[in-house]
Amino acid sequence: MIMKRYYIYLLSVCLSTGSLMLTSCEDYLDKDPDSTVDMNDAFKNFQSFQGYVEEIYNYIPDKEQCYWTTSFNWGEDEIMNTEADWHLCHQIDLGNFWQWQSEISGMDGTYLDGDGNNSGDQAYYNIRLWPYSWYSIRKCNLGLENIDKMVDATEEERNLIKGQLYFFRAWWHFELMQFLGGLPYVESSLDGTEALARLTFQECADKAATDFSKAAELLPIDWDNTTIGKQTQGHNQLRINKIMALGYQGKCYLWAGSPLMKNGAQTGGAMTYDYDVEYCRKAADVFGELLQLVETGQTQYGLAEFKYEDIYNHKKSSDATTCFTDIFYTMGQNFMMPGSIEAIFRGLLPAKSDASGWNAAATWGPKVNGIVERDNVIHQPTANYVNYYGMVNGLPLTDKNSEFNERFPFQDRDPRFYHDIVFDGFEYINAEISAEDDKKYRYSQLYTGGNVRGALNGSRTGYFAQKLTPHTCNKYDKSYDWSSGLRMYIPYMRLADVYLMYAEACAAIGGAQQASTTHSALTAVGAINKLRDRVGAGHVGGQTYNPATKSFNDDIIDPTYIDDKNKFMDEVRRERAVELAFEGFRFYDLQRWLLLTEAPYNKKTSQEFTRVHDDAWYENHDPRDAEVQGWREEEILTRNFEAKHYWFPLKQADTYVTMEFSQNPGW
Repeated sequence: MIMKRYYIYLLSVCLSTGSLMLTSCEDYLDKDPDSTVDMNDAFKNFQSFQGYVEEIYNYIPDKEQCYWTTSFNWGEDEIMNTEADWHLCHQIDLGNFWQWQSEISGMDGTYLDGDGNNSGDQAYYNIRLWPYSWYSIRKCNLGLENIDKMVDATEEERNLIKGQLYFFRAWWHFELMQFLGGLPYVESSLDGTEALARLTFQECADKAATDFSKAAELLPIDWDNTTIGKQTQGHNQLRINKIMALGYQGKCYLWAGSPLMKNGAQTGGAMTYDYDVEYCRKAADVFGELLQLVETGQTQYGLAEFKYEDIYNHKKSSDATTCFTDIFYTMGQNFMMPGSIEAIFRGLLPAKSDASGWNAAATWGPKVNGIVERDNVIHQPTANYVNYYGMVNGLPLTDKNSEFNERFPFQDRDPRFYHDIVFDGFEYINAEISAEDDKKYRYSQLYTGGNVRGALNGSRTGYFAQKLTPHTCNKYDKSYDWSSGLRMYIPYMRLADVYLMYAEACAAIGGAQQASTTHSALTAVGAINKLRDRVGAGHVGGQTYNPATKSFNDDIIDPTYIDDKNKFMDEVRRERAVELAFEGFRFYDLQRWLLLTEAPYNKKTSQEFTRVHDDAWYENHDPRDAEVQGWREEEILTRNFEAKHYWFPLKQADTYVTMEFSQNPGW
């Protein structure tokens, strides 16, 4: 069957002529990457066993990196220029979910699977989820089965090894489950005789949560505070720890309690608020334990500051000690790993990797006239998604009290709008422009008919994004050049995500005022407001924000956002859309909420309008104050999904091997 076939292949890779190849990670133990040890010695002491475990760290896929271009936003959040219609993003729009499989598509660029360069210094470009998950799961099981051979070790060292193995076994299963549904949960190295049937998502989640719980019990909060961790003090940030394990344990329970997993794939959207309360209760309590540790200062994590002297150029204020932007990319900091104090779980950035500047950073802005160089592929936010960025007073644009004005649509928006979104009149090029013909591109003409609105090499939607990489990645500012020291990385989990998941779990139990038993002081609405306080936006229900004093009044404009359980859940979901925008989570959220097939979440739109001012006006005015005319939304496409689209199809060749490993329904 499938597992037998994969595992026999992986065994031949791992165990060649009786030896096990051990590869060290960047900034981890100082071990020769080309060293090998005999199988009997691999598990004898911490040094060799840790080298065995650390190979798994190398195989955590980086969503942004591949040799050419990448694709990871598959919800209604993103659309690409028409020349990139071959990308998975557009193929999903067409309902062609088979396209994730490289042998069918021949495509490079999805972090699920790919067929890019697999050799030499370029191998890290093609680390993908599907193949490396089974390899890593087998390594975890082999390690756990041989833990008794670790005789030359302290109890602390044994716990560290076991904890990492339990975490990774669960993590790789969970990542696969998110897009394939329930799978066999493999807890042994297998001898090829097993008939492993698929479990339900909830059955898999229970097993994964158990492994995450074991990991949380065995692992420290910070390796720097362990005896063995002091040998690599200051270089332990990426090592698996208790906080990571708790975060994923809670996520397992929340996903298991979500409407799709409780009610099954279906269209109509009637069950979107119908959660499994018991799973959500478990999730809330695990997240509550984690957040209690964070808020009492027992961890190395915190919310990065959102304080900017120049928000358009992501220049932080002089009194800020951390920076929100640094979660996603760093520049001029000697290629420092992004994440700041907020990233909880990340993979590695190989020392030789130049993928950030080579292509990942060059796929977010206009290709017209080569303003942004390299491949003609552009990730761009849809207008419908940008509309989730509400007003600074905390209300959504659609609320009659929001004060949104279609004549001045860029005024008084949620501050994250100005950080994340390139809108009309935005100064896209800061440097001197040498070519006369390029000067007209300094201030982004994103109005209808503007010079960067072409579907082939510009924005189809009226917006570009700069959350994950700066707008100065262009041929004049050259922030993607090696000399800028640009590094990009999207964390798999960060602290803001934990607050959002906590709020959702509590809300599913009892609404806005619900708290967990492990953190009774933090309600669902309190968790959301904590994130809004961070950026200077109004609370749920619309508290008034005074920019002059940087303070809030106590008046709640509309208490129904708190009193109405479903209306509050809608705000939790909107907050999740804004806070986690373009980080690769949206598809899975719409999927588990049973909204993937439903309007308006199945539509992608553009923003159409005309300017009142000419380019000269923008030289001396803030583009947020610009007046426009004819503000309207137009539909680009509708995704005609069926119930089967709630899960990706398994590879056909694998489902033909045994009856126990069945294909997902409808495929």
